Amino acid sequence: MFGALLAAIIGNKTLMALFAAVVGGISLYVAGGVNRAKKEAAKQAARNMAAAEDRLEMDREATAAERQAAGMTDAEAREVATKWAER
Repeated sequence: MFGALLAAIIGNKTLMALFAAVVGGISLYVAGGVNRAKKEAAKQAARNMAAAEDRLEMDREATAAERQAAGMTDAEAREVATKWAER
């Protein structure tokens, strides 16, 4: 009974074409979801890299300012700090 039903479905070209279209559509949907996830992960990685580069640059600027401030008097340091605070 089951074999006859299966043979009738497989032998019907319209049903097989419909089945193939449904399977193809589902495959494309799944592949698109994977692609979207990869693109989002790449965007997130780019944002993380940009943030890390910004932190590194700020650290370099702070280190240079600390080295410069080490040899200043209090008045000179206050003057430079005022300039930084105005930014």
